[in-house]
Amino acid sequence: MPGLVLLVWVLAALLSLPLAARTPAALTAKAAGSLTDTESSRVSEILRQEFGEKDTNTALLVTYSTPPLTTPQGQATYQKFLAGLAKVEGVGRVISARNLAGQVSGAPPSPEDGGMTLTAAQIPLNEGASETLRRVRAYAQQAESPQLRVRVTGGQAIADDFTAFAENDTKRSELMALPLIAGMLLVVFGALVATGLPLVVGLLSITVAMAALFGLTHLMPVSTFAQSVITMLGLGAGIDYALLMVNRFREELSRGALAHPEPGHPELGLGHQAVAGPAASRAAAANTVLTAGRSVIFSGSTVAIAMAGLIIPNVTFLRSIGIGGVLAVVLTVLASVTALPALLALLGERVNSPRLLRVGWAQSPDASASWTGFARRVTARPWLSVLLSAAFLLVLALPAFHMKTGYAGAWGLSHGVESRDALDDVRRMGAGGLLSQFEVVLDLQGQRYGPADRPRFQQVVTRLRALPGVRGVISPFVTPADLQNLKGTVGTSQDSLAALSALNRRSFSQERTFLRLSVIPDRSLRADQIPAFEERLRRTLGASGFHYLLGGAPIGEREWSRQISDALPTVVISVFAGTFLLLTVAFRSLLIPLKSLLMNALTVGAAAGVVTQVVQNGTFAPLLGIPQDVGMLDASLPVMLFAVMFGLSMDYEIFLLSRVQEEHLRGASNAEAVVLGVGHTARIITSAAIIMFIVFCAFIFGRVVASKSIGLGLAVAVLLDATLVRLVLVPSFLKLAGDWNWWLPRWLDRLLPRIRLEH
Repeated sequence: MPGLVLLVWVLAALLSLPLAARTPAALTAKAAGSLTDTESSRVSEILRQEFGEKDTNTALLVTYSTPPLTTPQGQATYQKFLAGLAKVEGVGRVISARNLAGQVSGAPPSPEDGGMTLTAAQIPLNEGASETLRRVRAYAQQAESPQLRVRVTGGQAIADDFTAFAENDTKRSELMALPLIAGMLLVVFGALVATGLPLVVGLLSITVAMAALFGLTHLMPVSTFAQSVITMLGLGAGIDYALLMVNRFREELSRGALAHPEPGHPELGLGHQAVAGPAASRAAAANTVLTAGRSVIFSGSTVAIAMAGLIIPNVTFLRSIGIGGVLAVVLTVLASVTALPALLALLGERVNSPRLLRVGWAQSPDASASWTGFARRVTARPWLSVLLSAAFLLVLALPAFHMKTGYAGAWGLSHGVESRDALDDVRRMGAGGLLSQFEVVLDLQGQRYGPADRPRFQQVVTRLRALPGVRGVISPFVTPADLQNLKGTVGTSQDSLAALSALNRRSFSQERTFLRLSVIPDRSLRADQIPAFEERLRRTLGASGFHYLLGGAPIGEREWSRQISDALPTVVISVFAGTFLLLTVAFRSLLIPLKSLLMNALTVGAAAGVVTQVVQNGTFAPLLGIPQDVGMLDASLPVMLFAVMFGLSMDYEIFLLSRVQEEHLRGASNAEAVVLGVGHTARIITSAAIIMFIVFCAFIFGRVVASKSIGLGLAVAVLLDATLVRLVLVPSFLKLAGDWNWWLPRWLDRLLPRIRLEH
């Protein structure tokens, strides 16, 4: 039977490998594009249907010419580059440096900039966007020479770099973490075979979960973050669960598989004589599943509830992460209670070979005595321990009350990424506003545009141009200087009349019942700068008398951020309710679930405060490779951090409380049960926490700021949870609560099913 179980898992892994390898390319970082029935999506739809607009996506190419464009040689090289760019498959239109200069700064590039100029290429908005951008980048690489260097940026470039570097970060994190985890497991177990088993379980669950995620990409857009979440849960939780299972199996084996008889399983009680050979191994594996396996299933259920909370809001982006997280947890638990016991049953005593390392504090039972003594000292002054530890966590959480969130865009990438560095050059040229362009559609309510509408339309344009922070407004109302700057568009007629005709077609719908204009800010707007700018635009447009819709990238990003932020209360309430019910059933108590929710909320708040202080406020940011100009957190981070941190923190809560409950049911007083529970679980919790800490720290060294932020938050949460919370705050609180820890109304006690947890 164990051989059959392993065969099924091996086949599943082999079939999953090719699909898992294809998953990263199928993920998306363009979360805002998945929103429907929003103001910005209606603007995009009107531009497509009424204006025939197809290519509303822009790739910006920063060129560095030597000699500069002010020389005939530099101009000839640049014109040759433009001609080739226009022929790239998928590029609809190329706008030269001269035309762009007229739109965003009113003047051509100056000689002092060393020949640095900006070119725009219109590419598809959705389907074919990434493929076209790859061809543009390939052409830019091919066109490079000692006379011309090219870097590509823009919304699509930033999104594609985000996806690519998120994948690379995940791979790099795995490669960094695995040797360190193996070293830690060797310290814990001392034996090479036992060390390898948790790694096998982690990698097995990640492979199958990634294959399942690939299937999900055919049903809905799946966020790039789903890959990181699966890796974190697969390595972190998977190895933790396997650590617990292997540790229990070795205990069973050392006792000769002397199991405590289970109701309904008398065949597992082997008396007081060790059973030699395969029978002993199978019995030990069976007892491991019935004891530690139950805790693993229950712990996994709490993590799954936390991740399932992301599925409840009607936000595709969050749902994809939630489904990915649930897949990872379910498969991790399944591998831990099927594949791992099958391996253990076949290995038997060989799980303890070859013995390579002996470390007393990690492998000796004497470690429990030290932790027991520590617990006695902590619980001797419970009020002091509770107040000081809670105060410390609250102080760490303070920055989270001033957290600012939004769509990170290029600020979500570290320096050294092409699209991020090129954007810095775009901003230096005063053209950053091209990436924060607002699209305005004026709805004439079915009436055709006529001479009477012209003064009102022109007045709106004039007022928008006069607003602070506006670099320019693209409209049919141009000055002679504007008309001169419209020349230079490649792929259309070079005379100004043809350029003006193209501008008119851009500004009026085919039926002339909609008017369009584009507002370009004087700089690239960060998410926290968008609301004030948007408010000025809406105030001006509202006073115009026109019915209007406001769209463009900044509005889409703000709508997406708002939808994500609005989902947080729903996620929190759902996770709290599900966890409360599960813990009430497990521990037959009302106070313990309430205490667990409070303690975990403190841990999550403290970790969120640290992330806010580092990422948003810049404290110690350079040490972690985080740019100091990020200024905010990605809107998806609070809800993701809450779900993952809350779920994983509950793991240690269950490990500790299940042992405290076990000691209490054996007859120990509440105070003694708390002390014994800490003594028996501290070693395994500390070992598991170190492994998780390694996994999460590995993500801090990537290029994507959001992944670095998740890694930082989870690392801090695990560090606080496994030390201050589980070893000081929880034991002290349980001591103060006394027998109220185990109070449950009789009527509720009769209704609830009975579950026995051991580890």
